[in-house]
Amino acid sequence: MDAQCKLMPKLKIKLNVMGCLSAKPKPPDNTRTLRAALLIQRWYRRYRARTEIRRRYTWNIFTSLEYAGENDQVELYNFFNALLTHIPEAAAAHRPSVQRDSEISIDFNEDGEYRSDKNYDGPHLKFPLIKKDVVTLIDVFRKKKSDRLLAKYVGGILKEAAFKLKRLPNLNQASTAISKQITVIGDLHGKLDDLLVIFYKNGLPSVENPYIFNGDFVDRGKKGLEVFLLLLACFLAFPGAVHLNRGNHEDSVMNARYGFIREVQQKYRRNSEKLMLMIEEVYRWLPLGSIVNNRVLIVHGGISNTTDLDMIRSIDRGKYVSILRPPIEMAGEDGIDKTEWKQIFDIMWSDPQVGEGCKPNALRGAGTYFGPDVTKEFLAKYKLKFLVRSHECKPDGHEFTHNGQVITIFSASNYYAVGSNKGAYLKFGPQLDTQFVQYISAASKTSKLSIQQRVSIIESSALRELGARLRARRDVLEAEFAKLDPKQTGAVTVTQWSDTMERVTQMSLPWRLMRSRLAPQFTQAEPNLVNYLMTLELLDTDVIVQEAEASTSVTDALYKNKSSLEAIFHIIDKDNSGQISLEEFGEAIDLLRQYMPSAGTKAELLHMCQMMDINKDGFVDLNEFLEAFRLCDQARKHTQTSRSKSSRQSSTLVAELAEHLSIQKLTEVESDIDPRDHVSVVLSEKPKIKN
Repeated sequence: MDAQCKLMPKLKIKLNVMGCLSAKPKPPDNTRTLRAALLIQRWYRRYRARTEIRRRYTWNIFTSLEYAGENDQVELYNFFNALLTHIPEAAAAHRPSVQRDSEISIDFNEDGEYRSDKNYDGPHLKFPLIKKDVVTLIDVFRKKKSDRLLAKYVGGILKEAAFKLKRLPNLNQASTAISKQITVIGDLHGKLDDLLVIFYKNGLPSVENPYIFNGDFVDRGKKGLEVFLLLLACFLAFPGAVHLNRGNHEDSVMNARYGFIREVQQKYRRNSEKLMLMIEEVYRWLPLGSIVNNRVLIVHGGISNTTDLDMIRSIDRGKYVSILRPPIEMAGEDGIDKTEWKQIFDIMWSDPQVGEGCKPNALRGAGTYFGPDVTKEFLAKYKLKFLVRSHECKPDGHEFTHNGQVITIFSASNYYAVGSNKGAYLKFGPQLDTQFVQYISAASKTSKLSIQQRVSIIESSALRELGARLRARRDVLEAEFAKLDPKQTGAVTVTQWSDTMERVTQMSLPWRLMRSRLAPQFTQAEPNLVNYLMTLELLDTDVIVQEAEASTSVTDALYKNKSSLEAIFHIIDKDNSGQISLEEFGEAIDLLRQYMPSAGTKAELLHMCQMMDINKDGFVDLNEFLEAFRLCDQARKHTQTSRSKSSRQSSTLVAELAEHLSIQKLTEVESDIDPRDHVSVVLSEKPKIKN
């Protein structure tokens, strides 16, 4: 036994050498493990922080571009309305009269759409519409390949809807007494996929399942006409179960800029003009808001410190074919009486703000910013619990502000770009308890992408849109940079570059953060200098040119709407001579520069008037006026195209910048809309309140 005990240690040593027995493990190095964990944590936090910074400045770009575009449009029509105020006699003589629904014919020319009804395989509608017709329209609209609805059926829906809407009060009265719930939908902006997701999840409207649609049904999205017709069909087929509020985009002036008129023209080439007249007829009879259980006010934009519900209830809303162009019958001896007009403007265009009080909405150029004190006083005055509004895209599709008293609801997901935001709808219970449903339609498009890839796609989309706006101001940018670089080195400091970009665009953006995407360093040895020439070259690359061509400027919108140009001409022509003198044009210039300071100096504008005088007789007639706009538009496009072609041989750095903007772009492949292709979540709890 003693001999065995002596042999055991030697045997273990031999077995360890042979690998038969494992060595006793060393104790773990806790310090090293902790350092590794901290390193990974630090890297991950930096990664998330950088991603969040990119997401936030991208969101800032999108919202700034949206508000700047609306501001441009409002400024132009502020000038137009100022002409009405200062020269009401000429305006009254040439202002087109409001067309009543009884005057609009429903006879359509289907030639060019279909040779005859025999060649038409789409649905045939009979009025009054019923649920079966709504289901049929959904099935037709969602398919990529299907016969377009006959113009006579489109006209029939519009005519029936205008007739029914005309008989409604300015503020819809809704109740949860029977249904025990009601669903509020925010901006849809032509996103048919989002509307079908809502109906798929929440069901079609009915007495037990009523809806309130809070405006902005059209513009920006490709299916604005289908969304609008489907909502009107639901309104007709489910009486009392669908309430439609007017938004600031139910306005032909906005439609000319943001795509809906172009969409109608493309889909119904031979009947677009008549259909737009009928659409405007629907617009002017849409109610201005809704009230639920006498406790919740739902309007598109918001309120101001002068909002008066009693006045809103008494307004003749049928006068307002366009909110941006008030009817001439409002003009009195002292010009336009804006009291009534402002009531509508404020509830269509306003936004809540964090600070107290009420001030003009400078970003949009219309409506107000109203503070929590204004909300509190307004709700107390009318014994209301909530103010529900839309009008602003929110990352999560909804938001509580003003101590939980203001709810913003936005229902268009992927609004700015695929993956940019969620959509949401709001459900009120019998006790006005709130429930939100968040969703993203067409979720399969981004389901396989990483967070980094999604952010890159959204960021590139924002920078392309920004590039399109910068391209419209390229000449001004070049002139401003030239002033800072008298020796023509091609370099300015980062501060000079950022200040110039902000001053010319009039957009307060994080330019320093975007500098690496829009302008490389001058040299590696001089990191504080920017090569501004490459910024200008980037604006001439194909990716930016294509983005600019797809957008519509405020001038483009005005030129396409020749009736507005003709109206402006006749208003300037005070003595109704059929010609504009330099004196008459000079008076209009003073107003133009007041509302649009960027239009140029008075001397430059007077010179432009002299250039309009093609036959050099000292006067500008209507044909010369219209021809000048046509030639300017033609010359501008020719100059931009020529510059783009000449800059094809751009530097390697510019090509890399352009390629990065181009490759981060999802290819849009049109297919049937599948409402099941979505991701959603129900939020029963009250979201975090933002004061």
